[in-house]
Amino acid sequence: MLIDYKNINVYQEAQLVLQDVNFQVDEGEFIYITGKVGSGKSSLLKTIYGELPVKEGSANVMGFDIPTLRRHHLPDLRKKLGIVFQDFQLLTDRSVEENLRFVLKATGWKKKVDIDQRIEEVLELVGMSTKGYKMPNELSGGEQQRIVIARAILNKPKLILADEPTGNLDNETGKAIAELLQKICKAGSAIVMITHNLSLIDNYPGREFRCENHKFFEVVNKETDATEELD
Repeated sequence: MLIDYKNINVYQEAQLVLQDVNFQVDEGEFIYITGKVGSGKSSLLKTIYGELPVKEGSANVMGFDIPTLRRHHLPDLRKKLGIVFQDFQLLTDRSVEENLRFVLKATGWKKKVDIDQRIEEVLELVGMSTKGYKMPNELSGGEQQRIVIARAILNKPKLILADEPTGNLDNETGKAIAELLQKICKAGSAIVMITHNLSLIDNYPGREFRCENHKFFEVVNKETDATEELD
């Protein structure tokens, strides 16, 4: 099991945002987390990669006990995860290839030939093999998000966290990104994806969990119109 949360409470500073969360994710699963703005979606995701502490309940991620994890051990956890941010967070002063090279070197890759080969592999996988020389500001939003996904899969993580990866993209580009994440999931990585776009869930099935009224629960009977979007 990649994520095993039992009876945890999620706080944003002193404010309780989610109560009594129980959440398990196994290898190869595709998980959606939905809910209105401010309902706790991103806060929950931040507990998974150690940005917010877990003070109550039992939380294990990739074999790490989150409540007792010390800050200097966070890099060890994050090396095992892939994280896709809505706002890209690419290094704007270097090319696509140099962005990816920076991550590989930071996570312990040494040999230039291995680094070059892995960069080529991930760019091919995300459909960006001809864009390695480009600077981030020369790419469209969808292209930048593909590079962010390439960065997330560099170390072949078993778990990828995606925070509104289609939120800043037009509908067609968003669908292409969702398709890419589904492809990566089928190759073996579990995906936990925050989204406000409920039509994606209808077109690209996965388990759906919702944050609502400080509660976190799996959506079993999907009565909501698939075209509706959560604000």
